[in-house]
Amino acid sequence: MNVRKFFRSFRYAMEGILTAVNEQNFRFHLVSAIIVITAGILTGLTIVEWSIIVLVIFLVLGAELINTAIERVVDLASPEFHPIAKQAKDIAAGAVLVFALASVIIGLLIFLPKWL
Repeated sequence: MNVRKFFRSFRYAMEGILTAVNEQNFRFHLVSAIIVITAGILTGLTIVEWSIIVLVIFLVLGAELINTAIERVVDLASPEFHPIAKQAKDIAAGAVLVFALASVIIGLLIFLPKWL
């Protein structure tokens, strides 16, 4: 195992994350995560609840990263409009929406009983 290559891969991954931060939807998810973390601190979540919240946050951010990568590859492979390229991008965005909706439901299940 080449240790330099291994650690270089982390640098590339960070570059990818920083590139995604320029995307509007990724920033929206980051702001949402900060709001949820703040609400969790103020609400006094249990360790299990925090574990679920952290997992959900990272799943949504990861899905958005994958969506952004798919969009970039599709744009590169098909610079002109093509219906299948559009479908690929729409499906990837739909996957993020599914994760985001699930995260909202999970958030409501965790926070609402504590707030009501």
